[in-house]
Amino acid sequence: MSAHPDNHVQDENHEHHHKETFITKYIFSQDHKMIAKQYLITGTIMGVIGILMSLIFRIQLAWPEEPNVLFEFFLGKWAPDGVMDADIYLALVTIHGTIMVFFVLTAGLSGTFSNLLIPLQIGARDMASGFLNMLSYWLFFISSVIMIISLFVEAGPAAAGWTIYPPLSALPMAQGGSGLGMTLWLVSMAIFIASSLMGSLNYIVTVINLRTKGMSMTRLPLTIWTFFVTAIIGVVSFPVLLSAALLLIMDRSFGTSFFLSDIFIQGEVLHYQGGSPVLFEHLFWFLGHPEVYIVILPAMGLVSEILAASARKPIFGYRAMIASTLAIAFLSTIVWGHHMFVSGMNPFLGSVFTFTTLLIAIPSAVKAFNWITTIWKGNLQMNPAMLFSIGFVSTFISGGLTGIILGDSALDINVHDTYFVVAHFHLVMGISALYGMFAGIYHWYPKMFGRMLNKNLGYIHFWITAVCAYGVFFPMHFIGMAGLPRRYYTNTRFPLFDDLANVNVIITIFALVGGVVQIIYLYNFFASMFIGKKATQNPWQSTTLEWTTPVKHIHGNWDGPIPHVYRWPYDYSKPGHDVDFVPQNVPLKEGEEELQH
Repeated sequence: MSAHPDNHVQDENHEHHHKETFITKYIFSQDHKMIAKQYLITGTIMGVIGILMSLIFRIQLAWPEEPNVLFEFFLGKWAPDGVMDADIYLALVTIHGTIMVFFVLTAGLSGTFSNLLIPLQIGARDMASGFLNMLSYWLFFISSVIMIISLFVEAGPAAAGWTIYPPLSALPMAQGGSGLGMTLWLVSMAIFIASSLMGSLNYIVTVINLRTKGMSMTRLPLTIWTFFVTAIIGVVSFPVLLSAALLLIMDRSFGTSFFLSDIFIQGEVLHYQGGSPVLFEHLFWFLGHPEVYIVILPAMGLVSEILAASARKPIFGYRAMIASTLAIAFLSTIVWGHHMFVSGMNPFLGSVFTFTTLLIAIPSAVKAFNWITTIWKGNLQMNPAMLFSIGFVSTFISGGLTGIILGDSALDINVHDTYFVVAHFHLVMGISALYGMFAGIYHWYPKMFGRMLNKNLGYIHFWITAVCAYGVFFPMHFIGMAGLPRRYYTNTRFPLFDDLANVNVIITIFALVGGVVQIIYLYNFFASMFIGKKATQNPWQSTTLEWTTPVKHIHGNWDGPIPHVYRWPYDYSKPGHDVDFVPQNVPLKEGEEELQH
């Protein structure tokens, strides 16, 4: 694909022609930079709610059936005399998983940084469609509100696990959390998927059509490559979850039987027949596994950019990084069956999914080795963004290694549905993606808000978070291998697990400390908007185009003409130059060769 000239030029003084009101500037804004902030702040609020839920059920696991004043405060009637009701535990797990996977790590991470960086790094005035962009945010906001409302319905929020398997999700009479709360969950997710599809289509069109002159596909920063590929995965896989949700609504409300077979309730035979809950598993995981990479790929792009800038070295293996991103995108759509090894799958089919799952380790390893090689012998600038990026590489490798065990059907069957699985995906996806998100916030905060975050608070935030993250999820591997099942609100009925009770206490203490330390980050984030040190135009001395725009936000990004691009985005410490970074808009010197990355 060739780069495009300024076919998207708007009047540079556009802002002077339309006096913006508070509502058009901050609420119904069509400026991609403002929409990025809206995604980030909404995702942060949802993240606080999701983490609070996890702390509540961690306290329950550490000290089961003991009265707790926190339970009475947060759960009300669901914790009579401060003892958690069994039904609400699964509901907390369900909504925590849903919020963190979709509302924080998908919308909060991808929505924030795709919106902020795509136009700025490719040299565009804005997204292809500002209105569609605004609409995608507001649909995300509405879906978030509906998900929160579902917490307050009388029968209780959805309680079928974040994977919402039938029949718990398909029979409104199955339990309290199968009623109105489940319906609201499905409505919320349908709106969320519409939002995600609008955003993804906008990102794809913008990257293909609105690149500035000279910005060929092989001169795009790796951030843009990962956002672009993530958007493509979303367009391919999210509609499948939407179809599953719609069929589930029909089963719940219109008497169909897509996912319901012979069902007995208290000896009574229900009229459902012919359906299969395993069909729902296929539909859910066809989105559910690519979703892991929709979450992790943007974080990989952010980390690649930050490691190069903070090591003052070109990214190692630029084209291999692009190839591995494309390979991960393709393979992620054909490995969903490894979530279903215990569903009665034909062993031959299980071996096929084992093969494709283990195959995805190759492009993942390419990325890990390239990050390590980028850092190797670099002039490392150990700012908070760099620390979180190195933390990302650490958790991605340590969490990914256990994926090899879970990807093998013969080994997975032994630890399926135990805390081993919880430990694996929280490390490789949850913590890694959060580290990528934190790294991106610390690095691009000056571009978003014109001020710097407090570096010392950033160091405290990183080190305590890093210690607590491993303190929580490393021991979980061992209690999982000992057979402790997940999603049980207490294990006191099983003498077999009595010896593991102390481990749960240790995990919960680490979780509580890690949760509390996020208050330091939240203070730093919101206070720095007003009292943070004012940012210079290019505080990290980076080479990409977003740092050529003025600190003051203007609609259209650049005051004058859009800069043209003459080189790849990683000209750090290049021989023959006086400074250790050469921005993309600096023409090549006479006789200077563009790096063959």
